[in-house]
Amino acid sequence: MRTEEIAGRLAALSHPARLAILEYLSGNDGCACRDVVGCLPLAQSTVSQHLKVLLEAGLITHERHMPRSTYRLNREALRSVSLQLNSLVDQCCSVSCCGSGKT
Repeated sequence: MRTEEIAGRLAALSHPARLAILEYLSGNDGCACRDVVGCLPLAQSTVSQHLKVLLEAGLITHERHMPRSTYRLNREALRSVSLQLNSLVDQCCSVSCCGSGKT
């Protein structure tokens, strides 16, 4: 994964509401926007904007099935971010990288 893609996904993860949305989606196999709105103290328009950011970052997927659309957690994308971030932290904190390994 390119650094720009990781940075974009980390930026999408940087808002508490978006983390709450991901947590909610992780416990459900597909939800409509109104389902997500029902679990957060936010207006529908605000939730829609947060869903858009998560969708653009590739952290969720969106399927349009009339009469409702379904959002799902993209577990592979989230797992990839986790692996990449862990790798970066390990690299930055290794003895060879940081000298003594102490901060």
